[in-house]
Amino acid sequence: MVSEDGAEVMSLEKALKKANDADLDLVEISPNAKPPVCKIIDYKKFLFEQKKKQKELKSKQTKVTIKEIRFGPNTEDHDFNFKLKHAIDFLKQGAKVKAYVFFKGRAIVFKDRGEILLLRFAQELEDYGIIEQLPKLEGKKMIMMINPKKK
Repeated sequence: MVSEDGAEVMSLEKALKKANDADLDLVEISPNAKPPVCKIIDYKKFLFEQKKKQKELKSKQTKVTIKEIRFGPNTEDHDFNFKLKHAIDFLKQGAKVKAYVFFKGRAIVFKDRGEILLLRFAQELEDYGIIEQLPKLEGKKMIMMINPKKK
């Protein structure tokens, strides 16, 4: 018997016998369909192929690493340049950079200094990365995210 879409329709006993004769397995593909859809395949080979596909997809995924760079509101030029060089290296390697200014105690009154520092940092990294998030104050930290430029 043949269905509307041209697939062969047979009883469960016939299907099992056909699978056994071919030394293969009868696998139920769609149990909710009327009649249920089954396929005659080598199940171990099928599982192997599935694992292989999963492994291939996993290897193609890229892990996004985030590197953090911490500043104080009164960071001097030498320290700024030192951290800038590290940020350039991180962006060249393809990692995101999370730069933040941490305000200790009453230093929170220098919010404007922290924002200026981060904006200057972003301006220096213009050739290597794109700003994902502008400086934003969260508690005692002013945070800015920078993504690497696509190659």
